[in-house]
Amino acid sequence: MSGTRSTGRRLVLVLGDQLSPDVAALAAADPSRDVVLMAEVRDETTYVRHHKKKIALVLAAMRHFANELADAGWTVDYVKLDDPENTGSLADEVVRALDRHDYDSLVVTEPGEWRLRQAFESLADRLDASLEILEDDRFVCSHADFERWADGRTALRMENFYREMRRRTGLLMEGDEPAGGRWNYDSENRKPPAPDLDIPPPRRARPDDVTREVLGLVAERFDDHFGDLEPFWFAVTRLKAEQAFTRFVDERLAAFGDYQDAMPADEAFVFHGVVGLHLNLGLLDPLAVCRRVEAAYRDGDVPLNAAEGFIRQIIGWREYVRGIYWLQGPDYANENFFGHIRELPDFYWSADTDMACIRACVSQTREEAYAHHIQRLMVTGNFAMLAGVRPAAVHEWYLAVYADAYEWVELPNTLGMSQFADGGLLASKPYAASGNYINKMSDYCGSCRYAVTRKTGEDACPFNYLYWDFLDRHRDKLEDNHRLGRAYATWDRFDDDRRAAVRTDAGAFLAGL
Repeated sequence: MSGTRSTGRRLVLVLGDQLSPDVAALAAADPSRDVVLMAEVRDETTYVRHHKKKIALVLAAMRHFANELADAGWTVDYVKLDDPENTGSLADEVVRALDRHDYDSLVVTEPGEWRLRQAFESLADRLDASLEILEDDRFVCSHADFERWADGRTALRMENFYREMRRRTGLLMEGDEPAGGRWNYDSENRKPPAPDLDIPPPRRARPDDVTREVLGLVAERFDDHFGDLEPFWFAVTRLKAEQAFTRFVDERLAAFGDYQDAMPADEAFVFHGVVGLHLNLGLLDPLAVCRRVEAAYRDGDVPLNAAEGFIRQIIGWREYVRGIYWLQGPDYANENFFGHIRELPDFYWSADTDMACIRACVSQTREEAYAHHIQRLMVTGNFAMLAGVRPAAVHEWYLAVYADAYEWVELPNTLGMSQFADGGLLASKPYAASGNYINKMSDYCGSCRYAVTRKTGEDACPFNYLYWDFLDRHRDKLEDNHRLGRAYATWDRFDDDRRAAVRTDAGAFLAGL
């Protein structure tokens, strides 16, 4: 990566999302002579206005991990956020620590985001010590492997990548063939919510004294940030994260496959594992959780569509979007295929809207720092795209409000999947939909002041006329997309009065934003 391996004593920097005992920088170090630096800094809590629960999660998990390292024999130099000497910057805290310890080299596992990678490369010029950046090997697919896979391909489709990851890991494979004879059971992950579903709750961890101290700090310093801080129940240690995952496998995984896309209004988590926040911190190992799920299928405890649906999210989407993020570079955040310029409506923060689906998803996000992938993609993301919101503003909102959001995983999902801002590099078509899809997969519409069955008019569901107006506005960019041919054929069959009503209603609604 950069620098050369030193033979002297080293300062080992561990970042807040690298809380794995075998992370590369720790694996390369010697606890008998090297010092671990961990620092809570203002810059990392405020580069976007993170949800209070996200800040508490990261800081509490960092403090617990530092204690775990100390118990394992490491010398840990830990800088708390409220330390009066804290500079507020990771780079400056590294400089201070090197001065304190007089070590001749700094070793760090590659940060997960471009801004930090570039910051550390710039830091090298300020250091008397050598800098060694080690590749993060906690992923199945390395940067080089993804580049080799992508080289020469005209379309970088996740499904093709996912099949390669299945073959590489052997997960759900029968020799050279996929278990059950099919690679993908997405078509069996789409049951709408039933009114009598019995949904066990996720395991909730009780805050200990360390976490309580963090909650007090966050309440004091970040009171003006979005979101409810309490009740706080996320796992902040590897043991608690593993217990929460075990509860998911035992009680929720079997129905996850059927109801992966369902959005019942009174169930924030449905049958989802809520494991992304723990995986992305380093508290859970991605291959280990996939093998646990595979074992549950092999033992006959869960159906194949549940096991495959979960594993696809981890070694498929999670690995794939990381590869896209690093392949495309920092300018990817500026993609804007449709030229959308509208700012994000205030109700993305306040939930003050008559649209029941948006109100429910934003309220849930405010309370839990969580929404599952269909709520993000087909409600808040879908609306933002139909309304012409600037993609970078949507990206910044998702990065701020979700506890599992780190730019490497969130940016491609938002820019590529949700907003189609990269013009089809990631997705084969825009994920645009009218109110009918939301009505099918949720029970939001029954309590909405708008009528999902009405296509135009004051009481019509805004998703209905915004969907057709979006297709009409961007026909020059989309009509040749083979997956939208039927939609444009339907639009062309509308009479002139209906098309005019769509344009008028959409224009009036968007002007009101």
